[in-house]
Amino acid sequence: MPSGQLTTAGEIVAVHSEGARAHHLIERAAGGGLAPLGSERPTVVLELQQTREAFATKGLRPVTRGTSSDGMRTVIGNACGSGFDLQAEVTDDLLRVVARYRPHHPTRAANTVLAGRFGLLAGQTLLHYPALWRAGWRGRVPLHAAVCATAGRVVMLAGPGGVGKSTLIGRAARDGARTTADNLCVGDGVECFGLAEPLRLDPTDPSQGGPARTTSHGRSVATLPGRVSGLLPDLVVMLERGPTNDIAEAKSADAARVLVTGTYAAGELRRYWQFAATMALATNIGCAHPAVDAVAGAYADRLPCLRVRVGDGEHVSFSQICEGKL
Repeated sequence: MPSGQLTTAGEIVAVHSEGARAHHLIERAAGGGLAPLGSERPTVVLELQQTREAFATKGLRPVTRGTSSDGMRTVIGNACGSGFDLQAEVTDDLLRVVARYRPHHPTRAANTVLAGRFGLLAGQTLLHYPALWRAGWRGRVPLHAAVCATAGRVVMLAGPGGVGKSTLIGRAARDGARTTADNLCVGDGVECFGLAEPLRLDPTDPSQGGPARTTSHGRSVATLPGRVSGLLPDLVVMLERGPTNDIAEAKSADAARVLVTGTYAAGELRRYWQFAATMALATNIGCAHPAVDAVAGAYADRLPCLRVRVGDGEHVSFSQICEGKL
């Protein structure tokens, strides 16, 4: 049984897979291979089973459609529409998730035809969402942002999808910067912990360093170099597109708004809110609604904030941003 572990969203996740294919799914979702199991106690254990047998639900109460629980053990059928049934068990501070692939025919057909979509959805359902929910036990919330330590600053980079955050992160990482993630993290208003994920770039961008497989929106996937599990940001930067390059100080309320709206608009988190609410209802653990607004406001109120506009067809660097010279 292939096994390994990784740190993601500030959680230590141990993975046990029955079969190399399932293990490869997790490695792809994490943006690289898993480390050998270590001595540090995991906070999340993920077990991928090959059996197609349904999980037993006798003694569990219905929570919502397709979900049953007794408060300690929760069974979710076709979780997030992925075709995987999940059994989640909470014991003290440990979250144990067992997954079995049991798709109905329409789901199996869609997953076969749209293999790229299936890979993304499976990674979210099996790895990212359980880790994000476990991080919520600590009061950390998901954010559509990345933190990068470079040019003498530790920058929290926010902005909607498609404005060039990944390109900026990728170039900095290949120049030796330390980075938490491509574009997803969890935070508590002070620290920030990245999600283990691949770097997604425009396939024509030379910073990706060679051929990579294709993913959603025509982007290519590559390993993110220089990744660290967490950083302490000291600057919030809102990235946006515009006719010309421009940089200016920003109001904290505007920066918080960009963090919040970008988080709720992120396609990677579209199914997470239902997953988190279902688990909160089933177990009475964690927030029914993560305090994204409050945490985003805590960063923006405490740290200096900049608005950086990048002209069409132009690129900027973290050095230019930190020096205030575009």
